[in-house]
Amino acid sequence: MDPQFSAFYRQLCEKHWWFRTRERWLVEILQRHQPAEGWTPILDVGCGDALFFGQLSKFGEVDGVETSSEIVSPSNPYFHKIYIGPFESFQPRNPYSLVLLLDVLEHIPDPLEALRKCMSLLKAGGTLLLTVPAFNIVWTNHDVVNHHMTRYRKSVLFPILRQAGFTIEDSAYWFHWTFPVKFGERLIERALRLRPSNPAIPSPIINRALSSLCSLEHLILGPMRLPFGTTLFVRCTK
Repeated sequence: MDPQFSAFYRQLCEKHWWFRTRERWLVEILQRHQPAEGWTPILDVGCGDALFFGQLSKFGEVDGVETSSEIVSPSNPYFHKIYIGPFESFQPRNPYSLVLLLDVLEHIPDPLEALRKCMSLLKAGGTLLLTVPAFNIVWTNHDVVNHHMTRYRKSVLFPILRQAGFTIEDSAYWFHWTFPVKFGERLIERALRLRPSNPAIPSPIINRALSSLCSLEHLILGPMRLPFGTTLFVRCTK
């Protein structure tokens, strides 16, 4: 991730409609599929500055892994719960009921090895929740700023998950309406040779409007499982 973007990332997570919407949908999924014994313990891989810990802590004990020390603040109340270092070196005391890999896999050169590591960290019957950016056809400067390796499709990601030993329980493309928007953005960036830059946080009114649009789309089109979107969500088990 670009250092300037890293410094801006907390503001995006706390204020931007896309991050707020994704968080809301993930919490709904956790509530819907929570086992009788609860989601505990939980591991958030690529947790940043414990940005999702507030919500996850409602479900159980949470640990995190973050490879970039510069984006983790020592003043964060969850600082002691975050392992800072390479994911492959992380060795917990006990296995996890839930592992989250939220927009992380696209940064990793060897996704199979990372998924096998996730598998090794889970209890028998444990769950992996992951999200990744979808479809390289909507690759934009945002992917460049984020240092993405690729954007995934089901046909690419599912074989890797199965090779790592996971059983896929549920999946869906999210944010359908942003697909043509990002495709148009890609064309404009190429035509005008625009340089990568940090995304803007819309005004509160626009933020609320776009968040409402996503909720309406999710309600109406979500059950139809359309074969496109700009985010791919997958829930799978060990």
